[in-house]
Amino acid sequence: MIVQKSPLIIGIAGGSGSGKTTVSANIARSIPDREILTIIRHDDYYKDQSHLTMEQRLETNYDHPFSIDNDLLIADLKKLKANQAIQKPIYDFIQYTRSSKSEVVEPSSIIILEGILTLEDKRLRDLMDMKLFIHTPADIRFIRRLRRDVELRGRSLDAVINHYLETVSVMHDQFIEPSKRYADIIIPTGGDNSVAIDLLTAKIYSAHKTRNSV
Repeated sequence: MIVQKSPLIIGIAGGSGSGKTTVSANIARSIPDREILTIIRHDDYYKDQSHLTMEQRLETNYDHPFSIDNDLLIADLKKLKANQAIQKPIYDFIQYTRSSKSEVVEPSSIIILEGILTLEDKRLRDLMDMKLFIHTPADIRFIRRLRRDVELRGRSLDAVINHYLETVSVMHDQFIEPSKRYADIIIPTGGDNSVAIDLLTAKIYSAHKTRNSV
């Protein structure tokens, strides 16, 4: 008999451009029952800045833990653990504030929370059943971030480079890299590590089946 229990929550952290999104997507594609898995992006929980001017918004340090509304995220994760739907916020990276739109997320058996700071907050770690850290060399992470911010977020080359040197790299060393010590599993080279992803997917699906069967 299958019994609906609280979901398996998996945290995936790593530097910007490390391959967290790719790893999450590859896990989702590899799970036999895809409808049982939900991916939540930590980035969607950046704090609302609609009360600030654009100049003030541009000064926000998005790589610092203070930029994230973890209180709301924790409340939402607790609702999902109680098998309740949530209204997940959506962040607008063009306007640098939370979108007026939101997304209904229904409860599922496996929840992946991915973002650079997912392992930084102990309260989040305490809700996780499995903690992963994607370790990718800094030069590869920078190139990926450069392409993403220029092509998808409309930022200039110089702006991305200056921001990386002045903020991203500093915050990575201060907050993100140290959170690696909390990981249960460290995956080298991100989404390119198919062996690690295959093994991880098998472990996740096995844990899900064990949790939801009696």
